Amino acid sequence: MRGFSKAIITGNLTRDPELRTTPNGATVCSFSVAVNRVYRDASGEQREDVSFIDCSAWGKLGEMINQYAKKGSGVLVSGRLDQRSWEDKTTGQKRSRVEIVVEDFNFTSNASRDNGGSYSAPESASSEAPVSDVPEDIPEEEIDLSDVPF
Repeated sequence: MRGFSKAIITGNLTRDPELRTTPNGATVCSFSVAVNRVYRDASGEQREDVSFIDCSAWGKLGEMINQYAKKGSGVLVSGRLDQRSWEDKTTGQKRSRVEIVVEDFNFTSNASRDNGGSYSAPESASSEAPVSDVPEDIPEEEIDLSDVPF
């Protein structure tokens, strides 16, 4: 059975994004998002938890995030989960990390230098058909609103 991995979070950047270039020339932007959760405990007292989620965005997406986002920027991030494992050079212990590899994102606040826009992975990474593949000779029909069930 094939697996499926999709994560969607919204929160604020915990630090300015960091843009790097890999040895083979690809650009990757790393950042972390703080996600807050407010709940009531068993005694009825309101509590708040914060999770810090690491994210990486490749190519143009990463370049845009690096250009327009900064610490405190509100973002909605969508992507796949990725786990990396390595051996710590100083202690020799095995380490691992789960992060979101960004496929789509939106800026959610106007308080930072972002423009409130929405950005997605390039068409080549998308599963949607390119607009040019849509036939142009489809006749437009008028919609009868009385047929809508709600």
